[in-house]
Amino acid sequence: VMSILLHGDAAFAGQGVVYETFHLSDLPSYTTNGTIHVVVNNQIGFTTDPRMARSSPYPTDVARVVNAPIFHVNADDPEAVMYVCSVAAEWRNTFNKDVVVDLVCYRRRGHNEMDEPMFTQPLMYKQIHKQVPVLKKYADKLIADGTVTLQEFEEEIAKYDRICEEAYTRSKDNKILHIKHWLDSPWPGFFNVDGEPKSMSCPPTGISEELLTHIGNVASSVPVKDFKIHPGLSRILRARLEMTKSRVVDWALAEYMAFGSFLREGIHVRLSGQDVERGTF
Repeated sequence: VMSILLHGDAAFAGQGVVYETFHLSDLPSYTTNGTIHVVVNNQIGFTTDPRMARSSPYPTDVARVVNAPIFHVNADDPEAVMYVCSVAAEWRNTFNKDVVVDLVCYRRRGHNEMDEPMFTQPLMYKQIHKQVPVLKKYADKLIADGTVTLQEFEEEIAKYDRICEEAYTRSKDNKILHIKHWLDSPWPGFFNVDGEPKSMSCPPTGISEELLTHIGNVASSVPVKDFKIHPGLSRILRARLEMTKSRVVDWALAEYMAFGSFLREGIHVRLSGQDVERGTF
């Protein structure tokens, strides 16, 4: 398995979750052994100039926080993009570290193709309108090199258009939407043939008061004999024992009882997040 994340340039620089994810990338028990980050860098976030959106030269500079290699590649050169992606995959598989591919490109018709970019970016879009589209640019190169003929190229385009048209026509025949079609990986046995969830019954999870009392007593004791315990902690343990005797439960004791009942059945419990090691809360 290899994780690949697709980002926009403004999102990569501007979303805190990107920075946070980089800092998780090499932590024990959190690492994915290297993620490939592909940044579609159309050099403009929604309608904002980079100079108004970030303080660093490149949107990908945030990846430098973990010394991830960053490949800036001209997206108008498909072969260079393929080469860089191969190098990125090899890096990830060899070193198990994050790597970033920065596809430097442009957006031909504005944000989601509905926005009129000439209002806010007239100079940029005058240049973009002069740009030969990458498909034509690459096709002309391959035809000039003799790699493909004009007829082969046109047949390939027609074949692709046909696939799109046929899929569009078929989509009109669908009159009913099924829940299962919207799930990436429907769990086997979770849905019936019509895509509806099967009726689910949960086994009873309650445990006896006797067992709860036992867990409360264990949670209020010190497991090692003659262990000198901090006075502040001994107060907490005494209060917990009193609660158990009085049949009263607070958040912390309730958690203890839940975890204790799992552990007693041999189910491993792992806590993650802020302050779990010292149990501040």
